[in-house]
Amino acid sequence: MSIPITVKTVADLIIGEKGIICGFTDEETSLKLLEMGCLPGCEIELDRKAPLGDPICINVCGYTLSMRLEEASTILLS
Repeated sequence: MSIPITVKTVADLIIGEKGIICGFTDEETSLKLLEMGCLPGCEIELDRKAPLGDPICINVCGYTLSMRLEEASTILLS
């Protein structure tokens, strides 16, 4: 019997929830996110969402960063 493994992304977080960045799903977007400080091993926390849910604000490496859900869905968490 195999146990399904679910992968969580930043887009799946609820406000106040935290995770550790473990990778990315899109190479092009990952370069942009790495330059903005979203590094593997960093703790990330969802701070708030816009009224319609997009964009979102996250806390990463001691600062607040705003991004679209499309970008957030490429950040894999452990």
